[in-house]
Amino acid sequence: MRYDVGLLSSDDLHLFAEGSHEQLYDKLGAHPMRVDGGAGTHFAVWAPTAAAVAVIGDWSAWRGDLHPLRARGESGLWEGFIPGVGTGALYKYRITPKKGPSLDDKADPFGFRHEVPPLTASVVARLDYAWGDQAWMAERAAANALDAPWSVYEVHLGSWMRVPEEGERYLSYRELAPRLADHALALGFTHVEIMPVMEHPYYPSWGYQSTGYFAPTSRYGSPQDLMYLVDHMHQRGLGVILDWVPSHFSVDGHGLAYFDGTHLYEHADPRQGHHPDWDTYIFNYGRHEVRSFLLSAARFWLDLYHADALRVDGVASMLYLDYSRRPGEWVRNEHGGRENLAAIRFLRRMNEGLYRAHPDTQTVAEESTAWPLVSRPTHLGGLGFGMKWDLGWMHDRLAYFATDPIYRKYRHNLLSFRALYAHTENFMLPLSHDEVVHGKGSLLGKMPGDDWQKFANLRLLLGLQFTEPGKKLLFMGDEFAQRREWAHDRSLDWHLLAEPAHAGVMRWVADLNAAYRGTAALFDQDFDVAGFEWVDCSDAEQSVIAFLRRGRKPGDVALAVLNFTPVPRHGYRLGLPFGGTWREALNSDAAHYGGSGQGNLGRVQAEAVQAHGRPWSAAFTLPPLGMGLFIPEKEATS
Repeated sequence: MRYDVGLLSSDDLHLFAEGSHEQLYDKLGAHPMRVDGGAGTHFAVWAPTAAAVAVIGDWSAWRGDLHPLRARGESGLWEGFIPGVGTGALYKYRITPKKGPSLDDKADPFGFRHEVPPLTASVVARLDYAWGDQAWMAERAAANALDAPWSVYEVHLGSWMRVPEEGERYLSYRELAPRLADHALALGFTHVEIMPVMEHPYYPSWGYQSTGYFAPTSRYGSPQDLMYLVDHMHQRGLGVILDWVPSHFSVDGHGLAYFDGTHLYEHADPRQGHHPDWDTYIFNYGRHEVRSFLLSAARFWLDLYHADALRVDGVASMLYLDYSRRPGEWVRNEHGGRENLAAIRFLRRMNEGLYRAHPDTQTVAEESTAWPLVSRPTHLGGLGFGMKWDLGWMHDRLAYFATDPIYRKYRHNLLSFRALYAHTENFMLPLSHDEVVHGKGSLLGKMPGDDWQKFANLRLLLGLQFTEPGKKLLFMGDEFAQRREWAHDRSLDWHLLAEPAHAGVMRWVADLNAAYRGTAALFDQDFDVAGFEWVDCSDAEQSVIAFLRRGRKPGDVALAVLNFTPVPRHGYRLGLPFGGTWREALNSDAAHYGGSGQGNLGRVQAEAVQAHGRPWSAAFTLPPLGMGLFIPEKEATS
């Protein structure tokens, strides 16, 4: 053991204690290196109230008396260099508390790799990788901009596709890369969002109960294997979003919980430190060192894994001290309120740091309440996220579509209400994993009517999603109308694509993506009130809505018309801003998608007849449970 080798400078100690260190992963954890011509590994860990800390490993038969670490003054950090220990060695920290019972041996909070669960040791690892995505990285600012098209394909890696010939085993990161890219590109998605890959002991948590905040799960391969997946996506022109969970962490004994014999990362008071929904621990966001840990964990995935965005899970549970708690089960803040002031400061600081270091990336908040200014800059009083999931949109749309069409006229407000708040945030419209699990059924299963109506309703829902203001997110399986509810322990039902109705939905998604990406009016003013205009939102009796989407250029206009009943409407007149010919760019009822084939024969002709306050109008055929997208031809008359 050598103590004359160290990575921690006085500046590191200061920034760590101040809560402003954003790259602790360069200093803490296990770092293979050469010293005086000899190879070994430098270890460093935070355990401020420990009486002693030792590194134990497979090279020493897991003995705790061979490699004690040295405390770095009053910093709470312990470090040391062990000659001869290199890449691939298994290790843990044996922490002796000053008082109380002995602890489980701990995995490294900054470990870059861990054993495949249920094994729990950390693995000494390097993060070197020869990236080939230079072209993407040089140009990605445009692809990740807020005025760019974002069509996100959300994936759980362990259940997207499996190998039935080998006992339904998972695909590895490297096996997934070409298959996932092929599929996403064939359907026209712009980004792939991966549910948490950070190491987690409990597979059915889907990664949302993490232990390894600096390590991808070893279930699918090594750190370099995940880098290969991201690299491959980038080289194929796809962005990669990683789910990240700073809202709570696993209670497993080898993890962060009760790390040095005290509640180090979590609050000691269970009214602040225990999450009742998930039986997990809540980070102590007010502790400076914990803030440095989390800031570094967020930055890590952008710095080392080239992620294009972080989707931050459970933001609402961070913001409210009384989240999922009854009176008497929570502690008020210093002003007597319910807001978690420390969490707010952390989120603002996190977003400021990430956008400063990587201005060509985004952060996306899953925030389920009406908290104001989530996706507004911190200097304006916002939380600083780039985008926010619109869960209100999701709830309203699914509630409306679950209603039998005969009664939809009584719930028409579920379609029209969103326009009142649609531009108060930079919204992403999610049809995510949360809506097809825990007994909620598949998207197709939520639709009313016979099988034909179910498929028509689903195509209509997707058509509405892709034409309303906001970026798009679709969970795997929804693109081909998965019938069964999603389950994490089995593959998607890819065999359904042999059936025409399911193949038709997938063709519809591909054509929606193509029209969306090719029509500036559908994306470049998503977050500007000038990008949306009702033509008619009041026809509740016939359950029809029509609206315009406008791009920045004066001629960039698209008209969406949606009929939410199985009754076709003929000669349905709608006001138009232009004369001339309007091309029927999309029709969800086309036979190609499994529809009845009703429509407008590819175009309508505007007439100088006033309607809906506009000088031009046209008579449309509205197919049953169908939507149409119309774009003016170049010869349109203003």
